[in-house]
Amino acid sequence: MSWFYRKLVRPVLFSQAAEPAHSRTLSSLAWISRHAPVCGAVKSFFGATQLPIELFGLRFPNPVGLAAGMDKNAEAVPAWAALGFGFSELGGVTWHAQPGNPAPRIFRAIPEQAIVNRMGFNNHGAPALAEKLSAWRASGRWPSHPVGINLGKSKITPLEKAAEDYANSFRVLRELADFFVVNVSSPNTPGLRQLQDKAALDEILAAMQEVDVAAARQSAASISGEESAALCRAAATPILVKVAPDLSFEALDEILELAGPRNIGGIVATNTTLARPDTSETEAKRVYAEAGGLSGKPLRARSTEVVRHLFRQSRGKLPIIGVGGVFNADDAWGKITAGASLIQLYTGLVYEGPGLAKRMVRDLAEKIQAEGLVDLKSAVGLAAK
Repeated sequence: MSWFYRKLVRPVLFSQAAEPAHSRTLSSLAWISRHAPVCGAVKSFFGATQLPIELFGLRFPNPVGLAAGMDKNAEAVPAWAALGFGFSELGGVTWHAQPGNPAPRIFRAIPEQAIVNRMGFNNHGAPALAEKLSAWRASGRWPSHPVGINLGKSKITPLEKAAEDYANSFRVLRELADFFVVNVSSPNTPGLRQLQDKAALDEILAAMQEVDVAAARQSAASISGEESAALCRAAATPILVKVAPDLSFEALDEILELAGPRNIGGIVATNTTLARPDTSETEAKRVYAEAGGLSGKPLRARSTEVVRHLFRQSRGKLPIIGVGGVFNADDAWGKITAGASLIQLYTGLVYEGPGLAKRMVRDLAEKIQAEGLVDLKSAVGLAAK
């Protein structure tokens, strides 16, 4: 299937501009998602074997997840589990609906298996996403794997009101997903990366935590004493933070200082990069000259370096989702042994096709057995200790 996709399907897709090709693919997956027999057939072909791991109170059937940005408006929620993913991250979504940046805004550097994008959080807004997710749940088509939501800041919201913006989105979506990712690291919203500053991020996390606690207390209103307090603690929603690969280790360490006080559930490492690799390839040079964040193979080494640093600095106590340049099981294994408990795909899926998650899970299971390890968790951080 990998050969079939690379030799026959991908050339057809890549003959189209990147964003229209993405939209057509997502429309097809949305149609599949609405038809249970078709979705079941897809799962029978692309479904992955079990390679489970438990993190922040959730069971992931395998560690290979869909990264944010692929399904911003929850159009194909059931399809991602059918394609073998162990979890999916929807969004990024903002409180206000917004069109994003002007097109063209996605560019492929095909010889170097990279993508530059400057989408700018184009989405229908958090209230619309809440309606969509509620409809999927009511349809009985909700996937069996954990579903996360990536939260961004609306472009029209000033930085000083960012905490309110994130809290508003979280409030309407809180009960509709299993975990949330605070995205303060996209390079495509003006000023957003300033929110990675410790004080600004602390304000955002505090506002979301306040929403979480208030909702838990409301649910526990009929219970008193220790049972109520225990329920409030247990109801804490996993909230992760997505960081940029361009941050210094010192800046990353400051974010880690918030892990305890703000009960951060984990770190997603990393977002796209503003850096550009040296290249002599003409097409890649043209693409790299475009404004936006770079993803794909050129990001792999730096994102793994960030994963390793975060794992060491947190002494392995803070779960990490590794993302950036993951195209095969070797790439995934590099991030897992550097300290990632889960990994995510986006650009790798574009270049390698729909069978990637299944192949990766199978090959990771073989690596675990070959290394004489008992499970996936025992591989986490092996090369970082």
